[in-house]
Amino acid sequence: MEGRGWGIDSYLKHNFDLPAKNPSEDAQRKWRSAVGKIVKNRRRRFRMVPDLDKRSEEEAKKRKIQEKIRVALYVQQAAFHFIDAANRKEHHLSEEVMKAGFSISPDELASIASGHDIKSLKMHGGVEGISRKINVSLDDGINTTDFSMRQNLYGANRYVEKPPRSFWMFVWDALQDLTLIILMICALISIVVGLATEGWPKGVYDGLGILLSIFLVVIVTAVSDYKQSLQFRELDKEKKNIVIHVTRDGSRQKVSIYDLVVGDIVHLSIGDQVPADGLFISGYSLLIDESSLSGESEPVYITQEKPFLLAGTTVQDGSAKMLVTAVGMHTEWGRLMGTLSQGGEDETPLQVKLNGVATIIGQIGLVVATLTFVVLIVRFLVDKGMHVGLLTWFPEDALTLLNYFAISVTIIVVAVPEGLPLAVTLSLAFAMKKLMDDKALVRHLSACETMGSASCICTDKTGTLTTNHMVVDKIWICEVSKSFRGKETINDLKAVISEKVLSILLQCIFENSDSEVVKGKDGKNTIMGTPTEAALLEFGLELEGECYAQHRDCKKLRVEPFNSVKKKMSVLVSLPGGRIRAFCKGASEILLQMCDKIIDSDGNSVPLSEVQTKNILDIINTFACEALRTLCLAFKDVDETYERDKIPADGYTLIAVFGIKDPVRPGVRDAVQSCIAAGVTVRMVTGDNINTAKAIARECGILTDDGLAIEGSDFRNKSPEEMKDLIPEIQVMARSLPLDKHTLVTNLRSMFHEVVAVTGDGTNDAPALHEADIGLAMGIAGTEVAKESADVIVLDDNFATIINVARWGRAVYINIQKFVQFQLTVNVVALIVNFVSACITGSTPLTAVQLLWVNMIMDTLGALALATEPPNDEMMKRPPVKRGESFITRTMWRNIIGQSLYQLVVLGTLMFAGKRLLNIEGSNADSILNTVIFNSFVFCQVFNEINSLEMDKINVFYGVFSNWIFVAIIASTVIFQVIIVEFLGTFASTVPLSWELWLVSVLLGSISLIVGIILKCIPVEPGRTADKPNGYEPIPSGPEAV
Repeated sequence: MEGRGWGIDSYLKHNFDLPAKNPSEDAQRKWRSAVGKIVKNRRRRFRMVPDLDKRSEEEAKKRKIQEKIRVALYVQQAAFHFIDAANRKEHHLSEEVMKAGFSISPDELASIASGHDIKSLKMHGGVEGISRKINVSLDDGINTTDFSMRQNLYGANRYVEKPPRSFWMFVWDALQDLTLIILMICALISIVVGLATEGWPKGVYDGLGILLSIFLVVIVTAVSDYKQSLQFRELDKEKKNIVIHVTRDGSRQKVSIYDLVVGDIVHLSIGDQVPADGLFISGYSLLIDESSLSGESEPVYITQEKPFLLAGTTVQDGSAKMLVTAVGMHTEWGRLMGTLSQGGEDETPLQVKLNGVATIIGQIGLVVATLTFVVLIVRFLVDKGMHVGLLTWFPEDALTLLNYFAISVTIIVVAVPEGLPLAVTLSLAFAMKKLMDDKALVRHLSACETMGSASCICTDKTGTLTTNHMVVDKIWICEVSKSFRGKETINDLKAVISEKVLSILLQCIFENSDSEVVKGKDGKNTIMGTPTEAALLEFGLELEGECYAQHRDCKKLRVEPFNSVKKKMSVLVSLPGGRIRAFCKGASEILLQMCDKIIDSDGNSVPLSEVQTKNILDIINTFACEALRTLCLAFKDVDETYERDKIPADGYTLIAVFGIKDPVRPGVRDAVQSCIAAGVTVRMVTGDNINTAKAIARECGILTDDGLAIEGSDFRNKSPEEMKDLIPEIQVMARSLPLDKHTLVTNLRSMFHEVVAVTGDGTNDAPALHEADIGLAMGIAGTEVAKESADVIVLDDNFATIINVARWGRAVYINIQKFVQFQLTVNVVALIVNFVSACITGSTPLTAVQLLWVNMIMDTLGALALATEPPNDEMMKRPPVKRGESFITRTMWRNIIGQSLYQLVVLGTLMFAGKRLLNIEGSNADSILNTVIFNSFVFCQVFNEINSLEMDKINVFYGVFSNWIFVAIIASTVIFQVIIVEFLGTFASTVPLSWELWLVSVLLGSISLIVGIILKCIPVEPGRTADKPNGYEPIPSGPEAV
């Protein structure tokens, strides 16, 4: 019963196997070639599949434009020095610009940054001069009242995109179906011949019935496809919507990238995408990666001397403020994006597999349809030769032959399951929309699908497992340890340490910070920056009170921002008296190694003894064991001759050790337990202290008594053989570098063939996110570089949301399996019934119109009903699908073969003994019987659709009424079937039935539910026993499952 026995499995693996991430062009071309010509409608079938030739052309075009930009920026720059200002292009101010009070034209302003024109910049008075000419304060930013005017004059921050496809374009696509075109031609010929032989109106009924059926199929298909396109368009817009930090009306605030205007003051930090062209105002160590724009791999340092920033580039290091000078189509990035059309997203593995299944079934269907046509023609000719003679022909004969041809073409319509690959798209679109509502933005279609197969999740700690709302819980300073409890602790601290110590501590907190304290419109302080720095600044504001404001007078000389490799941040400042001091903060163990002195209660630096070092390490470990993040602060005074282009790396004086509390998110422990129950291993990978990591991991249920917690430095020094033994035991990796995370992910995939999901938020996490099967970037804490490398953006940074993505991933996979099972059953039955009937009786029981209706039930409506079912808790109680596992399982084959046999027996019995068994007599007995056969066939599909809700469980009605889409489609199918039989008989070749025959049809269909129960008691999967037909093999929970 297994697909492998039929050779389908090996055929699919050989021709239609595609990796979920970064597939090669050869692999993509291979399956396209395997599909061949057995495609009814190429435009629709491959609509969600990229055109590889067009994509190659787009890439070549992009490289050509990048080369032009690179030449303009780097090669021609030297030539600008020799161009006389008089020979430059003249820019005239428009009346609108002058009326608005601006004194520089949009084109001239845009050309300064895009052309790196330092000469023009100096001519306009530098950045300050430009700011005056566009009426903006470099401190306060633009006035929001000017927003609309600036947007009208200087443009919106959007680039020209390809117009969206209209509904009528989807109708046109649906009409490109070759079989439908042939049927339309047949219908028109039928109408012409019918009018000639039978007159009006009887002669047009058959042809008109086919045309109306085609119209219905086309409209339903187009509506479904159009709705999908709207969902994808909405998601695509959300993907491009980046939040930018700007200063407006004197306060720092967040705005959408689309709302950026010329004159905005933008704040940039590591990992950000530069959202528009602009000029550097101030900042530290700003290193820009321009490769996306110019193709130049070498990053560029931006300074006051080289202040030009270009849209589309990314911040590799440092931080800065920039003045926006051009947006949207006035930037090189906008013009580049406007020139290129999207190459399309890579197809998903399921789409490719189902293209393979559709190809196999299509080939079989084509052969059967051809044989059916040949058999019908031969029987007709033999019959005609025996009774009338082959030389005598009547107009009715032409209609009969045309009808035979139409039936054969309709068999192909039913037999080639074009809807299979498109059902994946439908299911993914539905899942992505629901996930968007649940705070998960899926950037790549395949990620949603692959996440259902994830067997391992490597997660960060901070912000994912914890709330990322940090507060100072404990502080150790001058040999005194205090739990922070607001004013009371502040007063206690001031009593035991001198003003000098307080001053140094406050200087370190406020000066050595990337964050900013801003006053909101309500007068309250808001801290813009990372949660760790926010916790320190909140503490500093409490400690500072009304006094000790002298730290505000310091001037920063150099800044080394924090990153996940150095695990520290340093700053060099000039004090009010002219002295120079370095401040450093960061990971406690690392910073302690940089210190050889400690500050005493009088503010003096005294040597740090070994005993004191040991005591401080004990304090750090005590804080860490209480699940606190530990952070050390230190300073070093340097003389005035010290080189100001670097910050000291040692010789610091330790000021304090902070213990910062970051509580575990509510519901995380339950989410971790759900993972374990689902056979998914959760590993914590963090840069934090190992004791902090272990305490949090135990609280979350990740670290068990026999689990291993290891430091990144130990892990990276292991040999591959040692790693092979070690990795299965690892539950926590602390003090890890981004490279450690990348190594862990690579080895899990290569050594253990795991399907790995990994979370990340920093720029340095990008390689691991790219390497993993599913990269999950944090929406709040994540940098734009991390988000760009990720497959899914977790908008609320919550681990529970990741589990929801896994649930929907499993739902997509299982829903598609249900739909495939349902559709293949209809394919098998429709093919065999029509072929056997043609061979034995010389006619087919199902007409072209009836087959088109059945096709719509199983294709578009079936996909809507089965492919959009939401996930349930049972899905997370089965193990994940392993790499390379058969898509069509033994269980599916059992159900397909069992239900097909039942339906064939029912329809065969009705065809050959129906009149006698149902006591049908009279002149229209054949019409009544054929209507009963059609009706029974449709109700078999309706009840089999209900059967397909559960492939393995007996109770198929559990939760069915909560899925309103399914209920609505089943109800509408039944209602329309009644209308077709009772009222549309003229077009559909049916006659009204008595209530007894309706009851027979419904009963015959409903028996498939009983057949389904019997089939589910037959064990076919290894490890599944007959006494557990309605449940899954339980997965061990608890420590032994990890």
